[in-house]
This record gives sequence, C-alpha cells and structure tokens, in this order.
Amino acid sequence: MHKTATLLLASLLSGCASQAPAQQSADPRVSTLEQQHTRVAMDPLTADKLRALLEIKPPQQAADIGQMNDLISREFLHTPYAPNKLQGSATQAEKLVVDFRGLDCFTYLDYVEALRQSHDEAGFINNLVQIRYVNGDINFLNRRHFFSDWAQAGQPLADDVTALLGADAVTVAKHLNQKADGGHYLSGLPVAERDITYIPSARIDQHVLSHLRTGDYIGIYTPLSGLDVTHTGLFIRTARGPVLRNASSKQNQRVVIDSPFMEYVRDVPGIVVLRARQTDLSGDASASERSAQAPQHPSHSQAPG
Repeated sequence: MHKTATLLLASLLSGCASQAPAQQSADPRVSTLEQQHTRVAMDPLTADKLRALLEIKPPQQAADIGQMNDLISREFLHTPYAPNKLQGSATQAEKLVVDFRGLDCFTYLDYVEALRQSHDEAGFINNLVQIRYVNGDINFLNRRHFFSDWAQAGQPLADDVTALLGADAVTVAKHLNQKADGGHYLSGLPVAERDITYIPSARIDQHVLSHLRTGDYIGIYTPLSGLDVTHTGLFIRTARGPVLRNASSKQNQRVVIDSPFMEYVRDVPGIVVLRARQTDLSGDASASERSAQAPQHPSHSQAPG
C-alpha cells in the first residue's frame, strides 16, 4: 500500500505529468524537424497537426494572449489523456518529445504556450525548448517539473497574479520535490524552497471570477508536502459560462475537456493563477506589456458555469 501511494504522489508532479520514457518515431516524414533539432521525437500525426495549428489566425489582426490561447487550446478538445510521454531522468539522457496524440495536463500547457508564440515549425521547436527547459537547456534537471517553475525558475514565462485577484490569498512555504518523510519524488532533482500563493476554494467568488481572464493558466493547489499543484488547465470564458479546459485524468473522462469552472474548483483546496507574458522568449516582457496584464475590472462579470 505504501508503494502504491508513493507512485500516486509521483504521478502528481508537474501537474499530473509523470516522467517515464516515450517511444521515438523513426518515420521519414519528420526528418526535417529532426534535422532542426537532433533530439526531437515526433510522429506523423503530430507533424501534420502541428502544421495545421500553425495556420490558426485570429479573427482580427491584433489578437490578445487570451484569444489565441482559447483558439489553440480548443483544437485539442477530446484528445486522449496520456501520461508518461516525456523522456529523461537523472540517469537517462533527456530527449525533446513532441506528441499531440495524447496529453497530460502539463504538456498540454507547454504546447499551447509554444504554439501561440510560433509562426513556423522551427519556431515552435525553439519556443517549446525555451518553455519546457530553464535557459533552453534540454536536460532533466533543467526541465520545468513544477507549475510554479513557469513564474519562478530561470527566465519566467508567466506572471503569478494569484495575490492580485482580490481575494484573501494564502502563502505557504514549500520544499518542492521533498516528501513529508524526507525522501524525494524525483530522484536526482534538487529540492527547491519556494513560497506558493493560492486562493482557497471557499474564497473563489464572483469578485475573483471577474478578475480572471480567458487564457489564464490555472494550477490546482495541493497541501501535500513537496508539491505545488496536482493539476493544471486554462481558464476560458464560453457562452455557457467559465470553464477549466484541461487534460483530465479522471476515469470517466480521460480526454481534454471543458469542465465547468466553479463546479470544478468548489471541491479542490484552491487555485494558483499564472498569466502569460507577451514576449518572444528572447527576453522579458516590457514594462508596458506587464502593466497591460495587471488585473482589470471587466465591463461585466461572468456567471458561474
């Protein structure tokens, strides 16, 4: 029973993404991408879908981050949930994996973020490397294993706006990757001391909802020692109300799905909210861009889903 619990907890790392090896495609149709980066693994279906996704254009010329995140992420709806897609460990060489045939909740965010910032296949590969790995170094130890790594490790990809959403947020000191008994979830990965701020579920009300934006990245906070979140997704406003668009590992779902947001967060400990930066990954967002991403009051608030 102890072994089962340990495996379960390990699977919660990186927002439900575990780190077992995946198979690498040898299909000749992906040879061009493999020449661009010798350690990329991509199957023909993924290569075809990547080309189609790169053709997505917003209805108007100047699309904001949220609109693009919505347009791109919806193309993955009903994609099967699949853990253990990434290759590498402290003792196994890391390989860059791109696989759209099945997603876990954290690689889903990887792909959406990289696609939004890319115009061609080479740009997507380069952006994915910068998003998935601190300083773009394809190495297991540099992989962003934790949701909070997006805002607090190396070159930040997003701003943590949790404390700015108008609720009484709570901050907890965490030792990421360290279990309550002193062991590690991921062997060879150092412990990271980090303050995690979250909004308890009981405090997620209409005021908080009104400050969330389509395209915001949501982490489901956990009080478990050594972890920041146990699941991730995107906040999306729809005609039916706000949803958490997520790669669900629930037995009765196991696909990318839109879950009614307020219903979903009602039964979790709380949420961590990251907001993507308007940047090309070659440098930090400008001061004006960061100011534009501060929470604003919308013209009307969205009713719960």
